Amino acid sequence: MTRLSTEAARLAEEYVRLGGKRRAKLDDNIIDTRLWDDEPDEAAAFWRDKIDSLPESKRREVETNLPNMNPG
Repeated sequence: MTRLSTEAARLAEEYVRLGGKRRAKLDDNIIDTRLWDDEPDEAAAFWRDKIDSLPESKRREVETNLPNMNPG
């Protein structure tokens, strides 16, 4: 596992630990996140400050480490 993958996994894990509700939707190499419910302020702030501010490629790496909403 590369350092970037390890850091991305750590960020995603911390976000979820804080009560983050975003889920990854992976479809034919397209990564998207969904957020249907309100999430705790702490999780929202963590996403905004630590993840949303990352360059797109690094943010996508974090998003692939979120819980997956795809079946199976």
